[in-house]
Amino acid sequence: MAWEFWIDRGGTFTDVVARRPDGSLKTRKLLSENPERYADAAVQGIRECLGLSATDPIPPDMIAAVKMGTTVATNALLERKGEPVLLLITEGFKDLLRIGYQTRPQLFDLHIRRAVPLYETVAEIPGRLDALGDEVTPLDLTAVRAALESAHLSGIRAVAIAFLHGHTNPAHETAVASIAAETGFTQISASHRVSRLARLVSRGDTTVVDAYLSPILHRYVAQLESALALTGTTGRLLFMQSNGGLTEAHRFMGKDAVLSGPAGGIVGMAHVGQAAGFKRLIGFDMGGTSTDVSHFAGQFERSFESEVAGVRMRAPMMDIHTVAAGGGSICSFRDGRFQVGPESAGANPGPASYRRGGPLTITDCNLLLGRLSPDHFPAVFGPDGTQPLDTKIVAHHFARLAAEVAAATGQPPMRPEALAEGFLAIAIANMANAIRRISVERGHDVSDYTLNCFGGAGGQHACAVADALGMARVLIHPMAGVLSAYGMGVADLRSLREVQLDAPLSTLGDAQALIARLGTEAASDLQSQGVPHPALQAEAHLRYAGSHHSLGVPFGTAQAMAKAFEARHRSRFGFAMPDRAIWFEMLAVEASGGGTTPATTPAPSSPAPALAPLKGWFNGWQSVPLHDRATLAAATRIPGPAILIEQTGTVVIDPHWHGRVDATGNLILERGTPGHTRPGHTRPGHTRPGHTRPGHTHPGPTDADPIRLEVFSNQFISIADQMGATLANTAWSVNIKERFDFSCAIFDASGDLVANAPHVPVHLGSMSDAVKAVMRATHGRLKPGDAYMLNSPYDGGTHLPDVTVITPVFVAGKARYWLGSRGHHADIGGRTPGSSPPDSRSITDEGVLIDTFRLVHNGKLQDADARALLASGPWPCRSIDQNMADLQAQIAANETGRRAVLDLVARHGEAVV
Repeated sequence: MAWEFWIDRGGTFTDVVARRPDGSLKTRKLLSENPERYADAAVQGIRECLGLSATDPIPPDMIAAVKMGTTVATNALLERKGEPVLLLITEGFKDLLRIGYQTRPQLFDLHIRRAVPLYETVAEIPGRLDALGDEVTPLDLTAVRAALESAHLSGIRAVAIAFLHGHTNPAHETAVASIAAETGFTQISASHRVSRLARLVSRGDTTVVDAYLSPILHRYVAQLESALALTGTTGRLLFMQSNGGLTEAHRFMGKDAVLSGPAGGIVGMAHVGQAAGFKRLIGFDMGGTSTDVSHFAGQFERSFESEVAGVRMRAPMMDIHTVAAGGGSICSFRDGRFQVGPESAGANPGPASYRRGGPLTITDCNLLLGRLSPDHFPAVFGPDGTQPLDTKIVAHHFARLAAEVAAATGQPPMRPEALAEGFLAIAIANMANAIRRISVERGHDVSDYTLNCFGGAGGQHACAVADALGMARVLIHPMAGVLSAYGMGVADLRSLREVQLDAPLSTLGDAQALIARLGTEAASDLQSQGVPHPALQAEAHLRYAGSHHSLGVPFGTAQAMAKAFEARHRSRFGFAMPDRAIWFEMLAVEASGGGTTPATTPAPSSPAPALAPLKGWFNGWQSVPLHDRATLAAATRIPGPAILIEQTGTVVIDPHWHGRVDATGNLILERGTPGHTRPGHTRPGHTRPGHTRPGHTHPGPTDADPIRLEVFSNQFISIADQMGATLANTAWSVNIKERFDFSCAIFDASGDLVANAPHVPVHLGSMSDAVKAVMRATHGRLKPGDAYMLNSPYDGGTHLPDVTVITPVFVAGKARYWLGSRGHHADIGGRTPGSSPPDSRSITDEGVLIDTFRLVHNGKLQDADARALLASGPWPCRSIDQNMADLQAQIAANETGRRAVLDLVARHGEAVV
């Protein structure tokens, strides 16, 4: 037998897991960029595992397979260093991809900078299909040849072909692809092959991305095969796709590469979690540059429309939420605020402790607090790559920062340890907010989940993140520090096929025929890659008529799919609409198989002596037990605080937690007492009433603790963002769901603004007045379960189509917060369609004037009364059904915010109120 190598080439580190011929595993972790020592970290890691020098040839038949996830394509996309591309698009749509959708993601920027298109040049091609795929205008082959020949003469060799309705009928795109091949183009990406789904903007972007990145990948594949002497069936090279499945190197496409590494992490997380007996998992992958979080409850969750590096992608990808908080996230004090990220020190120069002149980072905070030990961290720094982490420069930077903070705030200098704790508290809050977005925001109660922690930096923060989420259990696999690489090894080969349908659920026969066709295609693809009997799984993505947000359910009978869809919709958004028709949006089939299950290594049977303790900071310096995780016997129990070292990471067990080792070496951390903290203990960066952190004075009544200010500010902004996501996903009108013409905000008990998401500024300026108008109108009769709507410009409204829904949040019997969502309705019964006639003489020309109206009473929508109100104006309201759907979306958005605020209050009590 030969060796197998499972590799994750990340932004900061490259992780290598090698399976020896006897089935045992060994690991390596290298800096992804270390030009002084090697050209490619993956090749270097393989050579080190094999014991070969840089010049030694690799013996024949020594490598059976290399399974790899890579950031090569991601980096090319981020740095805009892909292949020059010619875009061919339907005549009249030359600027479509540049214009994109009507979303406005940077409303508060004074100088908007548009992303530079990925394509080098674009040519319009006469020829048109209608929505059914029938030809309206014949394809102009002369124009096709002229455009291709001109681009070829200029040196362009990659072409992206994206025609209107090409996903319905590929005839025009197929004809152009043939001519491109004749002309000499070496990379030809046609949208019907890349993404057989509707929406030309995102389908076109995906096609351009594929043409832009695929040549880069192909060159990297050739480079690897040459460096590793991989030929034929000996030394099979497989790559991880963004959808969580492996594929042969020469089938690896650019559009499937942008989440290659993180997808391996989710596969590994799900595999080891289920093997340990935990079925409901939150993946927490903290690396050097960022943190990826994911949700798993028995099956992989994928998104079919994503935005990566400012580019829209219409292809299946693992549903991963990334936050700019990793070990390398830069810690700074700016504008009176402690800030963590989003900038990262990366691998070069890296954190201050890496001896390359880098800035302070989260890694340096842990080093200062004694939670990382230079004596037990890889000594790979300095010019010769043999020096340990530099503690002296870190202490110097923190002392200088303490002086800067004192000068800016006028308060006595904080201890460096308090500064480091504060930065950790901010980073932990940011990561917890990211997890809420893929869990609580989608109707999942994470208190019963296990936090599956992995990544090089994850173990240092797992207990604190679980505390912030109210979770009581953390799983850390023996390979947690390299779990993304481990995931490459245990992953199946996968082939996914999707097709747009856009038909009522009643057209089940057509759907069944399409599912059968997709299943044949996907199975055939895997069989050609050596998987004789792939497993097939079919899914229908359903939506309510008029809605744009679909939810996936297992394909089955119409009744079963409808029931599953309504249950998912109610769980995700808090309501269902049984009277509204359900439609297919798309169908998907997945074929999988060919994965491997490595042998488990039992934990040692006899305990090993503990190592010499370390000096660590846990609300003060103390002696902290230190353990070598590899020597821990099964059933070992470790009370916190404690620090565990291993080859690929460090685990910190907080004081109110304890750890135990199971039979296969998994480390399971469990909170020792109910609640978030034990009596007398506080989370990093937080203080008990009347207590101050060492070296830090308690702020006076008009002062703001900059650490607490940043933590709570980020949490409230995150809640407003969650409200906006619910509103956009459940609304009917294009104004809200596509143009994002809405705003969400949180107000205090007096109606003053606490936080808002970065939504439409004109909405936000007067929304506080609208909240106060509701407070005045409802004084003495406000009850939990009520919500109100209004649009009156005399009470904080802007113009009548902007309808505001306001919901109180009751805490201990009092309305302590107010939530507002304001959306632009397409029609409110004005004199002209759109409700904004330019020659208006009276406000009634715009439509129905709504003063404080109780829209929800005791949790029940007042549907009939609201409809009667919308129909009461002097002009007919043409869109009452749409208005009611959008109002229900606004109610759902406020309910999302209400649950999140109550959760925040439950976790922090009066401190947040």
